Amino acid sequence: MIMNFSLKRFFQNNYRTVGFVLIDSVIMAIAYYSASLIRYDFQAPLWGWLVVAQSFIVVWFVQIAALFVFGCYRLVWRYVSAGDAPRFVLAVGVSTTALFVLRLLFPMQDWSSVRLPLGVIFFNAFLVVGGLLSARLVWRMIVEDKLFGSASHHSKVRHLLFVGAGSAGNMAAREFRRKNEGDMKVIGFVDDDPTKRDVKIQGYPVMGVINDLPQLVRRHNVDEVIIAIACASREVIRRVVMLCETTKARVRIIPGYFELIEGSMTASKIRNVEVTDLLGREETQSDSQAVLGLFGQKRILITGAGGSIGSELVRQVLRTGPERLVLVERSENALYEIDRELRTHGMNTVMKSLLGDVTDRKRMTEIFSHVKPHIVIHAAAYKHVPMSERNPVETLKNNVLGTRILGELAVEYGAERFVLISTDKAVNPVSVMGTTKRLAEIMVQDLNCKERTRFSAVRFGNVLDSSGSVVPLFREQIKNGEPITVTHPEMRRYFMTISEAVSLVLQAAALAQGGEIFVLDMGEPVRILDLAKEMIVLSGLRPYEDIPIQFSGIRPGEKLFEELDVSERSAYRTGHARIFISKITVSDAPPTDQILATCKDLCEGDVSPEAARDRIRGMIINSTTEENPNA
Repeated sequence: MIMNFSLKRFFQNNYRTVGFVLIDSVIMAIAYYSASLIRYDFQAPLWGWLVVAQSFIVVWFVQIAALFVFGCYRLVWRYVSAGDAPRFVLAVGVSTTALFVLRLLFPMQDWSSVRLPLGVIFFNAFLVVGGLLSARLVWRMIVEDKLFGSASHHSKVRHLLFVGAGSAGNMAAREFRRKNEGDMKVIGFVDDDPTKRDVKIQGYPVMGVINDLPQLVRRHNVDEVIIAIACASREVIRRVVMLCETTKARVRIIPGYFELIEGSMTASKIRNVEVTDLLGREETQSDSQAVLGLFGQKRILITGAGGSIGSELVRQVLRTGPERLVLVERSENALYEIDRELRTHGMNTVMKSLLGDVTDRKRMTEIFSHVKPHIVIHAAAYKHVPMSERNPVETLKNNVLGTRILGELAVEYGAERFVLISTDKAVNPVSVMGTTKRLAEIMVQDLNCKERTRFSAVRFGNVLDSSGSVVPLFREQIKNGEPITVTHPEMRRYFMTISEAVSLVLQAAALAQGGEIFVLDMGEPVRILDLAKEMIVLSGLRPYEDIPIQFSGIRPGEKLFEELDVSERSAYRTGHARIFISKITVSDAPPTDQILATCKDLCEGDVSPEAARDRIRGMIINSTTEENPNA
């Protein structure tokens, strides 16, 4: 190797390196003196210590030069690890070989400063390697353990405890050790693997199993529990969160699997656990070719495009490369936001954002006549149960008549498919919102029987973080330090992430042959009280102590449990593991003409909200037993 810089210039510009060279020089002197003592049985050599000191000058020059050549002084002391040891071994090995060659080139009878004893050369090599690496290790321990008060500049040292002592945990601990600025201290690990008991990872002990978390957090004053498992299951994440519920520790999580295998994980990427980590589920394989074949190079119209579901539909459909994508939305601000988001990213698809109300037949006719969509995805709806209970006629007009208008226009202008976004609340409905969505399903099933357009509906439960849902409400209450309001301690709901729900909607649309009511497998229902507690813990607070939980009582139109049955009794399987087809058919519903006549009467008449609610529920009261044979 050739040195790429001048030593003199290097020393002038690197005072820290000069200091490290001086320290190494002391180590080398001690090592050389000790090697001489060992070689001569701790007696002074015949030629005296002055000659030994003179010979050390040659040794020092050769070894320092080798350390520079092999880049040992380009390494920051506090970051030197076991992976850097070969560099030092090689440097000392080369310098020892050079000294051995010098020994052979100067075979003088007297002991000169060049002709070194062989024993001293070899003993010195071992002692120098050990001394150089030990000095750096001690320095690193001083910095990381803050033995000399390096943490005194920080008001508080955060104590960290890792969950998972595997490869991901090892990488996370190494990163914290490398990047530690004095305000964090790793306490150790917990892991359920019995083979990892009483071992050390990066110098930190495995202190117990996951169930020991509460005791360990309190005993060691832990501030953060970090889930360091590359592919941590939802069950493990939830278990850790619940165990930390009674402690003050905040739960965080490492990046995903692919960042780990690429070695790109950094301490700054370790993030807070989100509610989607707890309630979302691992993605299943999707038939992307079927979705691309359905939506690619087609004219697509999406209603309610500014809402939570609608905007995600727009994003995912846009990825399929449609010929034209038309966004229809009544809220100007919501439409502006999704339009602005998409246009800032640039795209090849022609996109139009149009304001319009789905109940306005004239406006919808203008849009359909201009666009002539191949596929219509109808996501516009009034969805909030309490608000729908207070405004039953408007909910009926929007959810039922709006769906009928769009369905008829889809037929008139030759649409290939029409997909209605429905809800689990349409099963045995007790609310105005659920009843009107069931009536909307009846509308599309009825149209499918008469026309060539393939009509279908997709039912699913709550989506995480959708506008007006419980998750953003709880988040706001926690942020403001207000009590979290839960309607009932046993209230349960199905949850799914927005992206997963929309992905499955598009899959269902590709499966549709016409007339189906698709039901998405939402997994197990989640108790809302547990969700509230978990969100408080994820915020680094304690339920009932830092944030109270109050029960407000079940609101009008709400159920304790939503019914979303995908068993063989109620649904058929499809080719997708999480998509089923409800066994309910149009023959199970009341006549469409009767429904439309009642809707017209309610919308045009002067009816009280109470009377309207009763009449709306009464429209399907005779059909609900078909959906639930055990009712």
